[in-house]
Amino acid sequence: NWCGIGVAVADSPYGPFKDALGKQLLTNAQCPGTTHSWACIDPVVYQDEEGNAWLYWGNGKCYVAKLKPNMIEIDGEVKEITPEGSSFTEAPWVHKHNGKYYLTFAQGWPEKLGYAVGDSPMGPFNRIGRILQQDPEVAKGAGHHSVIQVPGKDEYYIVYHRRPLDKTGGSERQVCIDKLEFDEEGFIKPVKMTFEGVAPVTIK
Repeated sequence: NWCGIGVAVADSPYGPFKDALGKQLLTNAQCPGTTHSWACIDPVVYQDEEGNAWLYWGNGKCYVAKLKPNMIEIDGEVKEITPEGSSFTEAPWVHKHNGKYYLTFAQGWPEKLGYAVGDSPMGPFNRIGRILQQDPEVAKGAGHHSVIQVPGKDEYYIVYHRRPLDKTGGSERQVCIDKLEFDEEGFIKPVKMTFEGVAPVTIK
């Protein structure tokens, strides 16, 4: 089906990784309602406090499926969870805050970052609004992202890539990180694109 999602496994986070299945875990055949061949992309896994894991992916439509404890098999059916009216494009991510599940994703083109909220990892997710968008004074295209929580703290950060205004190539991307904050009602506050970066460092 042209593209799909595989699973690699290793004994260390550093690898070496090897194909755990010898085939794709998911292909377009498991993406109901798709009309194009690159729908089965951009996977991410959310794992809850009890160790249950869900896989999210999609382009044009957003999908979720629970994973079996072995992490290489789907447990049950694939479900479409595209938030209504969201202009979902790709790159889903899920995190939990105060008992609610937040589905964040790239939407529209050029890509902006939007979000929806649900009561379950399987949805349904209700579209709320936009977190991050391109800034004509700073950069183009909010692009893809992830959300991280400081362990043991109610403190979150959003990591994303953007393209500087003076760059035109599709691969000209810079990685940025900003604090992600919530208001008293649990809505995510809009994030202003980072303007200044840090000097390059050599990773040893």
